[in-house]
Amino acid sequence: MAKITFVTGGARSGKSTFAENLVREKGERILYIATAKAIDEEMVERIRRHQNNRPAEWDTLESYRGLGEVLPERSGQYQGMLLDCVTIMSTNLLFDHPALAKEEISIEEMNAAEAEVMAEIDRFIASFSRLQADLIMVSNEVGFGLVPEYPLARFFRDVLGRVNQRLAAAADEAYLVVSGLTVKLKG
Repeated sequence: MAKITFVTGGARSGKSTFAENLVREKGERILYIATAKAIDEEMVERIRRHQNNRPAEWDTLESYRGLGEVLPERSGQYQGMLLDCVTIMSTNLLFDHPALAKEEISIEEMNAAEAEVMAEIDRFIASFSRLQADLIMVSNEVGFGLVPEYPLARFFRDVLGRVNQRLAAAADEAYLVVSGLTVKLKG
């Protein structure tokens, strides 16, 4: 059975670098799961930087939805897989919900959007037992800062916190990266 590793930390904490070093130890056949969408110039630049920093021989899957179906099928071709990142994946899943396109969103609509995200995460977690290659997931820890001023930002922080809890609980190992320093939390 594949080993599942969860890596979290703040923005620019070094978590992606740590995760990339972990996956390099798995071998040469690596699948990088890129979850970002190029929605504006700033995101295009972020994606470009990530692409330039990855080894050219790694395969890339650009996807954030349906990974519970796709990864078990593809995992047999690889020695390791790196999903970077859960934060962007969760954001994309949330904003796929039509209610989040509106200026005002009700609590009921927030709950419905969160339920859809959690269902997708649960399907992803259920696929872990069918993976043939180790999986490393990177996510941002957004709960260490100030309470956001706006309801939608608080909602996002809460949803991501619950997503991270589920993924960390399902993982064999978990790490926290702060200022480039790594603390093993589990495993």
